[in-house]
Amino acid sequence: MKQGPDTRSAPRRPVPARPHEICPEPGQQPSPSIAAGHAHEPGKWIAWILLAFVTVWITHALITNPGFQWGIVAEYLFAPEILAGTLVTAQLVALSMLIAIALGVVLGVMRLSHNSAAYLASSAYVWFFRGTPVLVQLIFWYNIATLYPHFAIGIPFGGPEFASVDSNRLMTSFTAAVIGLSLNEAAYYAEIVRAGILSVDRGQTVAAKALGFTPTEIIRRIVLPQAMRAIVPPTGNQIIAMLKYSALASVIAVPELLHSAQSIYNRTFDTIPLLIVASIWYLVLVTVLSIGQRYVERYFSRGHLDDNQDRFAALKRRMPILRKI
Repeated sequence: MKQGPDTRSAPRRPVPARPHEICPEPGQQPSPSIAAGHAHEPGKWIAWILLAFVTVWITHALITNPGFQWGIVAEYLFAPEILAGTLVTAQLVALSMLIAIALGVVLGVMRLSHNSAAYLASSAYVWFFRGTPVLVQLIFWYNIATLYPHFAIGIPFGGPEFASVDSNRLMTSFTAAVIGLSLNEAAYYAEIVRAGILSVDRGQTVAAKALGFTPTEIIRRIVLPQAMRAIVPPTGNQIIAMLKYSALASVIAVPELLHSAQSIYNRTFDTIPLLIVASIWYLVLVTVLSIGQRYVERYFSRGHLDDNQDRFAALKRRMPILRKI
C-alpha cells in the first residue's frame, strides 16, 4: 500500500504577516480584539438629549403663542398673489445668475491673463462692484433715466443717432433688478472662478502647451473641467445668497415674493403671518436649490469623494426615509 510522505517531522514554515496586520513578538499573547461601535460615547447621547429638548421647546413656543396666527398663515400660504411673487423671485434669480456666471467666467479668466489691459479692466470691475452695496446699485439702475433720458445707437461724441428708446420704458423695475443683481454677483463669481482655476496644477497647463493646445483650448478643455470641482460648491452658495438678495428688489417695486407679502399685510395689517408665509416659501426654494447643489457636487466630485466623507450619505444609511431623496 502506497503511503504519502511523512510530514510529522517536517518543520512548519512561519506564515508572513500581511501588510495591515501587526505581528506579535515571540512569547507575547495577542491582545483581544475590540468590537467596533461598542465604545461608550456619552457626548453623543448628551447632544441628542439637548437637540430633543430644544426641538420640543421651539415647537411648544410656536404652537402656544397666539401672535403667530397660524390660521392666517394657512390662508395665505397658497394665495395667488404669493404664488405669483414666488414665480417672479425664481425668474429673477435664474436670469441674474445666468448673466452673472457668464460674465464672472470671463472676468475670472481676465484676472489671470498676462494681458495688462484685461487684468486692469477686470480688477477695476471687481473692485467697484464689490465695494458698493447691492441696494445702492439697484436704486441707481432704477433711476438711470435721470442721467440718460433715452438710450441711443449711433456715432459717439455728438454724431448722428440711428435709433433711440425712452429709458423709462426700457428700464423697468424687473430689468433694473436683473441688471443690478447680475452685475454685482459677477464681481464675486469672478473671484470664485479665479480661485478654481488656481486650484488646478500648473503642470496640466504646461503639458497641454507641449501638446500644441492653444490658450483658449487649454482653458476650455483642460483647466475649467478640472476647476469645476472647486467652483461648484461656492456657486451653489452664491445662488442661495442671490435668492435672499432678491428680496432687496422689493425696494424698487419688483413684484417678487417679499413685495407680494408686503402688499397683502399693508391692507390687512397681518404683518407677522405674512412674513412667515414669505419665509416658508424662501425655505422651500432654498431646500430645492440645496438638493440640486448636492447632486451637482457629487457629479463633479466623483472619484474624489466616498460615502464616508459624505455626511448626507451616512444619514441616508441610518434613516431610510432619506433614501428617497
